[in-house]
Amino acid sequence: MALDKAILQKAIADAFAEQRNLKSDPESAATKLADALATAIDDYIKSGDVSVTTQVTGTCATPSGAGSIAGTGVCTNGKMS
Repeated sequence: MALDKAILQKAIADAFAEQRNLKSDPESAATKLADALATAIDDYIKSGDVSVTTQVTGTCATPSGAGSIAGTGVCTNGKMS
């Protein structure tokens, strides 16, 4: 999926709104806000798809000898497939 700025923006706004409604000490509020923002940014970055096509030239074990290997991978949510 492509990165969606609106989802990140909503997560950030929600994090600030949640802290505005709490009656906690400033240190605790700052820690909770930082955690919520870090989670929103981490989720945003991992939501993007990255496609990579590469060609490797070298010696292959099977079949043996020199040759080329081409492959394509897609990284979704931080995992290659």
